Amino acid sequence: MAGYKATKEEREALALITKLLRASNAVSQSATALLGRVNLTVSQFGVLEALYHIGPMCQRDIADKTLKSTGNMTTVIDNLGKRGLIERRRSIEDRRYIMVHITESGRNLIDQIFPEHNQRVLKCFSVLEPDERVEFGRLCKKLGMSQES
Repeated sequence: MAGYKATKEEREALALITKLLRASNAVSQSATALLGRVNLTVSQFGVLEALYHIGPMCQRDIADKTLKSTGNMTTVIDNLGKRGLIERRRSIEDRRYIMVHITESGRNLIDQIFPEHNQRVLKCFSVLEPDERVEFGRLCKKLGMSQES
């Protein structure tokens, strides 16, 4: 009995997704090593970085910015709050609305690790020529946008 025989186009697509995932894992491992030293997960770092650069946001907006589910975001924010790196504040105008703010401790932590994080990201992409980085960004955006519909 013969098994499923993938088409050439299917085999090429599977090879591309494997390459994309391997590249993503390689870049993630660099970030994870740094974050492990300060006891942060990638998701926690994403929240702190978003609050640091954008400012206070509601939990749903943080989830959108960090590409995480709102359910997962509750746990991430709870854990950051326990460490004193963020705090939730109720809106004075609408008590149902809660904003998440980075604390001074959270800001100090990002100030401490962000320069090294940036250098690690730069090193990861330094294997690409400037025009290749532009093309890579364009292709990633095209692929991502095609999946949103």
